[in-house]
Amino acid sequence: MRIAIGGFAGLLGSALVTELRRQGHEVVTLTRHEPIEASDRRWDLDTLSIAPPFLDDVDAVINLAGEPIAGGRWTEDRKQRILYSRLDTTRIVTRALESSKRCKIFLNGSAVGYYGPRGDEWVCEQDGAGDGFLAGVCRQWEAAASEAPDDVRVVMLRTGQVIASQGGFLAKQRPMVRLGLAGRMGSGRQYLSWISLRDHIRVMIAALTNPEIVGPINLVAPIPVTNAEFIATYSEYLHRPHMLPLPTPAVRMIFGSELGDEALLAGQRVRGEVLGRIGFEFDDPSLARAIATAERGRR
Repeated sequence: MRIAIGGFAGLLGSALVTELRRQGHEVVTLTRHEPIEASDRRWDLDTLSIAPPFLDDVDAVINLAGEPIAGGRWTEDRKQRILYSRLDTTRIVTRALESSKRCKIFLNGSAVGYYGPRGDEWVCEQDGAGDGFLAGVCRQWEAAASEAPDDVRVVMLRTGQVIASQGGFLAKQRPMVRLGLAGRMGSGRQYLSWISLRDHIRVMIAALTNPEIVGPINLVAPIPVTNAEFIATYSEYLHRPHMLPLPTPAVRMIFGSELGDEALLAGQRVRGEVLGRIGFEFDDPSLARAIATAERGRR
């Protein structure tokens, strides 16, 4: 296949490009800057357009672009960037798809934040959007992707926390865990729905080739864990203590109340029913195995 990818330089995008090329696929990288590599093609956020030949020479397009959710306190300016960096790139793709006779597969980013804070409640792809800023972003993000032409198969990638060596949730926790200074955040009972990087890449490639996968799909491993369980599992792997909790007031002071309450002190207990239906087999079905895989990748 020949596949265009937006957000190719991020954690997910860079790993996806590497694996697709390893498997013999051709990749077109959508960039906001002047092309450097032969595979680069510029997309313009001001005009919401892709440079010729647009998407006319690819079989599929995957959009993973967006301002990092946890890149800093949620000021009004940052919240606008988080939202519109996702909406604008998605609209670029849907506009280009309107005139493409070849590209009929569109995978677009989303997140389990779609479900909002849900406590102990299990949620799956059939459940509606929750409350809060992140849920609102995901709802609008998916609605923008749904504007693609009717003959395009659209998949919304509702991603959990990605366990990877070089970024994501694990990398943010590593310094404190290695120092033995980690502990649960707040109550520690908030659920973390996660997936290893290599399984995430495998799911995306499966979604490219399996016509049964349409609409939202939860990219999460079978067993979500609580925040306290995550810290205990990671600390045990690194043979470090984990006795210093970060109380709720401290989380809100460090990260800001809105980011802390929505992204760190609340969570989602998510089930991947679509992955179960297609019989997807995880390389990393347990958190302990995913952490071991990620840490081996650093060596």
